[in-house]
Amino acid sequence: MSEIKLAAETRTEFGKGAARRIRREAKVPAVVYGHGTEPVHITLPGHALQLALRTPNVLLTLDIEGKTELAIPKAVQRDAIKGSLDHVDLILVKRGEKVTVEVFVHTEGELAPGSFLVENVLNTLTVEAEATHIPESVTVSIAGLEAGASIHAKDIKLPKGTTLAIDEDAVVIQVLSAQAEEPAAESETAAAEA
Repeated sequence: MSEIKLAAETRTEFGKGAARRIRREAKVPAVVYGHGTEPVHITLPGHALQLALRTPNVLLTLDIEGKTELAIPKAVQRDAIKGSLDHVDLILVKRGEKVTVEVFVHTEGELAPGSFLVENVLNTLTVEAEATHIPESVTVSIAGLEAGASIHAKDIKLPKGTTLAIDEDAVVIQVLSAQAEEPAAESETAAAEA
């Protein structure tokens, strides 16, 4: 779990025009809320935030006018064409507090010999973890699995201090047999003979 420090500035201007001015200055408008506090509208340095958000469930240490706050990203809005950040919603967290987040599921290993397909039913797994110890991802071994096999959420080994926040019987990965298509020439000949 990486923790990244960012200097934030509070903002008093709102609306599309103000947001455009902020983005022209290479900054990103954001809102910080949580723990029953009033939402705080801030601006963050654009490049540093872009780099920070490359890490899934990154923990941000925000310096807001001399006050330090911990936050995690809740919603990130990007420009559809450029991919640049338009706006970020952040949730305040405290050290030791449990938060519910989604972590990516990665597979490793090779299936049993044969023509099989691996279907990732869930690409992310909803888990509950301490805010300062959120795993970046979980790894699932598919080594030796054959068609018809499936891996449920309860079968995945989670890091210490992390618990499932979804139904433990939810299918995460399943192995399917590959369906071979009948060659077109043979099917046309069979139809003509019938």
